[in-house]
Amino acid sequence: MYSAEDNARIELIKKHIGEYPDFPKKGIIFKDVFTALSSGEVCRAVKELFLSYIKSSCPDIDAVVGLDARGFLFSLLIASELSIGCVPIRKKGKLPGETYSVEYQLEYGVDVFQLQKSALKPGQKVLIVDDLIATGGTLEAATKLIEKSGAVVVECLAIMELTPLKGRDKLKNYKVHSFIQYDED
Repeated sequence: MYSAEDNARIELIKKHIGEYPDFPKKGIIFKDVFTALSSGEVCRAVKELFLSYIKSSCPDIDAVVGLDARGFLFSLLIASELSIGCVPIRKKGKLPGETYSVEYQLEYGVDVFQLQKSALKPGQKVLIVDDLIATGGTLEAATKLIEKSGAVVVECLAIMELTPLKGRDKLKNYKVHSFIQYDED
Protein backbone atom coordinates (compact mmCIF):
# COMPACT_ATOMS: atom_id res chain seq x y z
CA MET A 1 0.00 0.00 0.00
CA TYR A 2 2.83 2.40 0.84
CA SER A 3 5.98 3.14 -1.12
CA ALA A 4 9.31 1.95 0.27
CA GLU A 5 10.03 5.56 1.31
CA ASP A 6 6.74 5.85 3.17
CA ASN A 7 7.29 2.50 4.92
CA ALA A 8 10.70 3.74 6.07
CA ARG A 9 9.10 7.00 7.31
CA ILE A 10 6.46 5.07 9.28
CA GLU A 11 9.12 2.89 10.92
CA LEU A 12 11.20 5.94 11.83
CA ILE A 13 8.21 7.70 13.40
CA LYS A 14 7.09 4.55 15.25
CA LYS A 15 10.60 4.04 16.66
CA HIS A 16 10.49 7.54 18.20
CA ILE A 17 6.95 7.52 19.69
CA GLY A 18 7.22 7.85 23.48
CA GLU A 19 5.20 5.75 25.92
CA TYR A 20 4.11 6.99 29.34
CA PRO A 21 2.29 4.52 31.60
CA ASP A 22 -0.52 5.72 33.84
CA PHE A 23 -0.97 9.04 32.03
CA PRO A 24 -3.34 10.90 32.15
CA LYS A 25 -4.74 8.32 34.57
CA LYS A 26 -3.86 4.90 35.92
CA GLY A 27 -4.13 2.08 33.43
CA ILE A 28 -3.57 4.18 30.30
CA ILE A 29 -0.33 3.91 28.33
CA PHE A 30 -0.05 7.30 26.66
CA LYS A 31 1.51 7.25 23.18
CA ASP A 32 3.32 10.59 22.84
CA VAL A 33 3.92 12.03 19.38
CA PHE A 34 5.73 15.05 20.89
CA THR A 35 8.59 12.74 21.90
CA ALA A 36 8.99 11.79 18.23
CA LEU A 37 8.73 15.39 17.03
CA SER A 38 11.78 16.40 19.05
CA SER A 39 13.78 14.87 16.19
CA GLY A 40 14.14 16.99 13.04
CA GLU A 41 14.44 13.81 10.97
CA VAL A 42 11.08 12.60 12.32
CA CYS A 43 9.47 16.00 11.68
CA ARG A 44 10.51 15.78 8.03
CA ALA A 45 9.29 12.17 7.84
CA VAL A 46 5.88 13.15 9.27
CA LYS A 47 5.54 15.98 6.77
CA GLU A 48 6.54 13.85 3.79
CA LEU A 49 4.33 10.94 4.91
CA PHE A 50 1.27 13.16 5.29
CA LEU A 51 1.81 14.88 1.95
CA SER A 52 2.49 11.66 0.06
CA TYR A 53 -0.66 10.07 1.45
CA ILE A 54 -2.90 13.12 0.93
CA LYS A 55 -1.74 13.65 -2.66
CA SER A 56 -2.77 10.08 -3.52
CA SER A 57 -5.85 9.68 -1.30
CA CYS A 58 -7.59 13.07 -1.23
CA PRO A 59 -5.78 15.55 -3.46
CA ASP A 60 -8.74 17.88 -4.02
CA ILE A 61 -9.40 19.02 -0.44
CA ASP A 62 -10.21 22.69 0.16
CA ALA A 63 -9.24 22.89 3.84
CA VAL A 64 -7.55 20.90 6.55
CA VAL A 65 -9.00 20.86 10.07
CA GLY A 66 -6.69 20.25 13.03
CA LEU A 67 -8.02 19.02 16.36
CA ASP A 68 -7.04 20.62 19.66
CA ALA A 69 -4.16 20.52 20.29
CA ARG A 70 -1.74 18.18 18.53
CA GLY A 71 -3.74 18.25 15.31
CA PHE A 72 -2.90 21.97 15.01
CA LEU A 73 0.73 21.13 14.28
CA PHE A 74 -0.15 18.85 11.40
CA SER A 75 -2.98 20.91 9.94
CA LEU A 76 -0.82 24.02 9.52
CA LEU A 77 2.03 21.99 8.04
CA ILE A 78 -0.31 20.34 5.51
CA ALA A 79 -2.24 23.50 4.69
CA SER A 80 0.90 25.53 4.05
CA GLU A 81 2.37 22.87 1.75
CA LEU A 82 -0.89 22.54 -0.23
CA SER A 83 -1.77 26.27 -0.17
CA ILE A 84 -5.20 25.63 1.35
CA GLY A 85 -7.01 26.84 4.46
CA CYS A 86 -6.17 25.64 7.96
CA VAL A 87 -9.05 25.52 10.45
CA PRO A 88 -8.82 24.70 14.17
CA ILE A 89 -11.39 22.82 16.20
CA ARG A 90 -10.83 23.83 19.81
CA LYS A 91 -12.07 23.02 23.25
CA LYS A 92 -14.96 25.11 24.57
CA GLY A 93 -14.26 28.77 25.29
CA LYS A 94 -11.05 29.06 23.25
CA LEU A 95 -12.46 30.54 20.01
CA PRO A 96 -13.85 34.05 19.59
CA GLY A 97 -17.04 34.86 17.69
CA GLU A 98 -20.01 32.62 16.98
CA THR A 99 -19.28 28.91 17.20
CA TYR A 100 -20.88 25.54 16.68
CA SER A 101 -20.51 23.22 19.70
CA VAL A 102 -20.56 19.44 20.17
CA GLU A 103 -20.07 17.47 23.40
CA TYR A 104 -18.04 14.27 23.10
CA GLN A 105 -16.82 11.37 25.22
CA LEU A 106 -13.11 10.85 25.84
CA GLU A 107 -11.59 7.58 26.99
CA TYR A 108 -11.21 9.29 30.37
CA GLY A 109 -14.00 11.92 30.54
CA VAL A 110 -16.32 14.32 28.67
CA ASP A 111 -15.46 17.54 26.82
CA VAL A 112 -16.87 20.05 24.29
CA PHE A 113 -15.40 20.96 20.90
CA GLN A 114 -16.16 24.17 19.01
CA LEU A 115 -15.73 25.43 15.45
CA GLN A 116 -16.09 29.06 14.39
CA LYS A 117 -19.20 29.45 12.24
CA SER A 118 -17.26 31.53 9.70
CA ALA A 119 -14.35 29.07 9.36
CA LEU A 120 -15.76 26.77 6.66
CA LYS A 121 -18.13 27.33 3.76
CA PRO A 122 -20.90 24.96 2.68
CA GLY A 123 -19.63 22.39 0.21
CA GLN A 124 -15.94 22.77 1.06
CA LYS A 125 -14.10 19.43 1.05
CA VAL A 126 -12.30 18.97 4.37
CA LEU A 127 -9.60 16.66 5.72
CA ILE A 128 -9.50 16.20 9.51
CA VAL A 129 -6.07 15.52 11.05
CA ASP A 130 -5.00 14.53 14.54
CA ASP A 131 -2.19 12.62 16.18
CA LEU A 132 -4.23 9.72 17.56
CA ILE A 133 -7.42 7.75 17.11
CA ALA A 134 -8.43 6.24 20.45
CA THR A 135 -12.14 5.93 21.26
CA GLY A 136 -13.06 8.04 18.23
CA GLY A 137 -14.90 10.63 20.32
CA THR A 138 -12.89 13.65 19.22
CA LEU A 139 -13.02 12.71 15.54
CA GLU A 140 -16.74 11.98 15.74
CA ALA A 141 -17.34 15.40 17.34
CA ALA A 142 -15.22 17.05 14.65
CA THR A 143 -17.25 15.40 11.87
CA LYS A 144 -20.47 16.67 13.46
CA LEU A 145 -19.11 20.22 13.70
CA ILE A 146 -17.95 20.20 10.09
CA GLU A 147 -21.33 18.91 8.94
CA LYS A 148 -23.07 21.66 10.95
CA SER A 149 -21.06 24.15 8.89
CA GLY A 150 -22.25 22.57 5.63
CA ALA A 151 -18.74 21.46 4.66
CA VAL A 152 -18.01 17.85 3.65
CA VAL A 153 -15.64 15.51 5.51
CA VAL A 154 -13.47 13.78 2.90
CA GLU A 155 -11.30 11.81 5.32
CA CYS A 156 -10.08 11.53 8.91
CA LEU A 157 -6.30 11.05 9.16
CA ALA A 158 -4.08 10.31 12.17
CA ILE A 159 -0.54 9.20 12.80
CA MET A 160 -1.45 6.55 15.40
CA GLU A 161 -4.44 4.40 16.32
CA LEU A 162 -5.19 2.36 19.43
CA THR A 163 -7.22 -0.38 17.73
CA PRO A 164 -8.53 -2.13 20.89
CA LEU A 165 -10.50 1.05 21.74
CA LYS A 166 -12.50 0.65 18.49
CA GLY A 167 -12.56 4.35 17.60
CA ARG A 168 -13.35 3.52 13.98
CA ASP A 169 -16.71 2.15 15.07
CA LYS A 170 -17.89 5.74 15.67
CA LEU A 171 -16.66 6.78 12.21
CA LYS A 172 -18.28 4.12 10.00
CA ASN A 173 -19.64 6.71 7.57
CA TYR A 174 -16.21 8.24 6.93
CA LYS A 175 -12.96 7.27 5.32
CA VAL A 176 -10.45 6.87 8.18
CA HIS A 177 -6.71 6.24 7.95
CA SER A 178 -3.89 5.86 10.46
CA PHE A 179 -0.25 5.14 9.70
CA ILE A 180 0.63 3.26 12.90
CA GLN A 181 -1.71 0.85 14.70
CA TYR A 182 -1.16 -0.33 18.27
CA ASP A 183 -3.04 -3.56 18.99
CA GLU A 184 -2.22 -4.07 22.67
CA ASP A 185 -4.82 -3.36 25.35
